[in-house]
Amino acid sequence: MDAFYASVEQHDNPELKGKPIAVGGSIDRGVVAAASYEARTYGVKSAMPSSIAARRCPQLIFVKPRFERYKEISQQIREVFFEYTDLVEPLSLDEAYLDVTQTKIGLPSATIIAKEIKDKIKSRTGLTASAGISYCKFLAKTASDVKKPDGLFVILPEEAEGYLKKMPIHQFHGIGKATAEKMKVAGIFTGNDLRKKSLEDLTRRYGKAGAYYYNICRGIDDREVKQNRERKSVSAERTFDRNIIRMPEITQELERIIQITFERYKKFGLPGKTVTVKIKYGDFQQITRSDTLNQPIEEMHQLQNAILSLVDQKIIREEGIRLLGVGISNFQRKDRSLEPTQLTLNF
Repeated sequence: MDAFYASVEQHDNPELKGKPIAVGGSIDRGVVAAASYEARTYGVKSAMPSSIAARRCPQLIFVKPRFERYKEISQQIREVFFEYTDLVEPLSLDEAYLDVTQTKIGLPSATIIAKEIKDKIKSRTGLTASAGISYCKFLAKTASDVKKPDGLFVILPEEAEGYLKKMPIHQFHGIGKATAEKMKVAGIFTGNDLRKKSLEDLTRRYGKAGAYYYNICRGIDDREVKQNRERKSVSAERTFDRNIIRMPEITQELERIIQITFERYKKFGLPGKTVTVKIKYGDFQQITRSDTLNQPIEEMHQLQNAILSLVDQKIIREEGIRLLGVGISNFQRKDRSLEPTQLTLNF
């Protein structure tokens, strides 16, 4: 979806259409969760501190997020996907991979399917989406970013090599800003430069990710579209209106966040053993502390005790704390190999 949260707000409130808006944060606190395209022309983007966003765009309008509304629209969009294929792998509320090798409606072209899906999303939600079409996940993702907003772009198998050779290294999905800068220092500016590096060299420089880099610059990505992506953690966090520095206040805020996290955890339904506290300071430096328990968490007091045991006077800094977060992970899933399997037969 194109600037999803911001687009939903502009659709629901016509007074915001055509104006630079930021979802989340405020003029002097917090972080931008999403920015409209009008705001992006000023350099405002997601994950940017609100204070910087406000300086870059003085007329920026901050809007409180409405996640239940975003989830509602996201469900409508997924219902469109399932009209064409059951092989849908959601990445977030506003993005998904679809495998349309075999579809429910028998259309002969992935491009035609993508066009139909875009039209249905626009008709049912009033929002625009961008689609990327190719033979693997990496190239489909790459193609989806080419003509945003409201874009549709195809990378054919015979075009992939030439396209990737010319592509700037910072545009490769999976190569972050820091890694891209390291690559440029090593003389890697384009996909063609990356292709010249051996697998051994890339593995030595970038560890396990080296094999991924070696393959994607050649258009090789064998990952399947998985219908059910397993959730790795349940969490909650809060950005404060002012930095906090006293331990009683830190503890009080943590207890509120712990309660929200535990409520989400119980709804999730799987037992978890690892707890994490996240701390972001006034200068935007961030630390985390984690502990893995002997037994999965069952009661809120267990989560409370585990989190508070990770927090002591050493976390207090002169610049104060602007954000606290609590998370539960390391879920104990059932051994699916012991469950009966329903076999299918193609007729």
